[in-house]
Amino acid sequence: MKGSVFSISVIVSVVIALGSILFPDTFKDISDFLFSLMTENLSWFYQLVMFGFVVFILIIALSKYGHIRLGTDDSEPEYSTFSWIAMLFCAGMGVGLVFWGVSEPISHYVNPMAGIKPASSEAADFSISAVFMHWGIHPWANYAVVGLALAYFQYRKGRPGLMSSALTGILGKKTEGSLGKTADVLAAFASVAGIVTSLGLGVLQINSGFHMMFNVPNSLAVQMIIIGIVTAIFMLSALSGINKGVKMLSNINVYLALILMAGAFLIGPKIEILNNLINGIGGYIGTFVQNSLSISPYSDTQDWIRSWRVFYWAWWIAWAPFVGLFIARISKGRTIKEFVMGVVGVPTLASLVWFSIFGSMGIHLGENKIISQEELQSIVTTPESGIFTVFKYYPMGIVLSVVALFLLMIFFVTSADSGTFVLAMLSSNGDLNPPQGKKIVWGIVQSSLAIGLLINGGLKPLQTISIVAAFPFSFIMIASCVSLIHALWKET
Repeated sequence: MKGSVFSISVIVSVVIALGSILFPDTFKDISDFLFSLMTENLSWFYQLVMFGFVVFILIIALSKYGHIRLGTDDSEPEYSTFSWIAMLFCAGMGVGLVFWGVSEPISHYVNPMAGIKPASSEAADFSISAVFMHWGIHPWANYAVVGLALAYFQYRKGRPGLMSSALTGILGKKTEGSLGKTADVLAAFASVAGIVTSLGLGVLQINSGFHMMFNVPNSLAVQMIIIGIVTAIFMLSALSGINKGVKMLSNINVYLALILMAGAFLIGPKIEILNNLINGIGGYIGTFVQNSLSISPYSDTQDWIRSWRVFYWAWWIAWAPFVGLFIARISKGRTIKEFVMGVVGVPTLASLVWFSIFGSMGIHLGENKIISQEELQSIVTTPESGIFTVFKYYPMGIVLSVVALFLLMIFFVTSADSGTFVLAMLSSNGDLNPPQGKKIVWGIVQSSLAIGLLINGGLKPLQTISIVAAFPFSFIMIASCVSLIHALWKET
């Protein structure tokens, strides 16, 4: 059974991706049907589950179990706090922040929820509160649920680095049977789909940046060259191991992100940024429970909730196995309370500051009629161009565009690097230092699928399919919560 997870997950991933490439229209119709079926009938479920994960992880951190160490009682953290947070942050949503930092706030500003006038001051307030909700506590609590259960059973109980290990508290040795293998294969497929779509979106934005700044053609040929170059870099990084590869690149990423944020704040509308940050945090806290459970079944706003919020909740769940496994791998020696504060608290605050800065820069242009409605709509339809379009209206914008492009490429490499490591670990019976051959195979598979899907425009359907796969995986996450509670109760 040792090789079954590797062979089955590769076959499933390749077959589904080939279906997207060879039969794009049929694949799109099926994926759209499944996604519509789930969002229309299961919005309540995703809202309830994600809110439940937030409540669960906060209770665990504040409970008597918070002092328990992820490892033996005398174990020490393997990485410094800065490097640890840098790695988990880059794996969790580094590329996403650069991609959506400007584009999503503008999307909500131009096309807000029903009942709000587009491109109005009310829409501006709404856009900031919406991105705070989507990129705040919920996704990180979702990652923490998987990461905490895995880290506890790996380092406290000596279990392998597999998704099935998180179920040890309720399945015991049955995790080595068919149920455990199913969880591992599902985690591997969700990880492949998430990483491949991330690669594709990252390539589109890198190409867009080169096109807008250096007039490089925005074409499939250029995108294939970018994938080839980035693949060579992340493969070298993955083969060098976490300490030399992911850790070093993640540290560089964080320094560059801080430089980009500071530069954007200095040239941007500083008072608006600060006002949006404080107002956004106040609204976020004040309406947290209401927005977490809002569905609006009798209102036109339910369409916006389904297409944005429910989509995000399902997407974060689809990313949970990959990010959770990686976070668990680098968290040995942390206490449960320290783990939750580092995985949920710090990245959430950083995300709120990020969107306050870059969202305000875009909205400022719209509110003051500096940018045309056509360009705002263009950002909505081609979000990969958003950050570069907005920067050109600010002094030193070209310099920040170069920094953003460089940051995006390193984020891109780091995400692919950590993803390759996790997939190799999943398909090596949970080996925390998987063989180099598995890393090479998964690196080639990811890049080949990304190229094939870009050729056929199939990134969106694959992303949709991965979100559909998030539905059964959510039950694995719920079972992980029960498993962890049971094990902690037995220990204390």
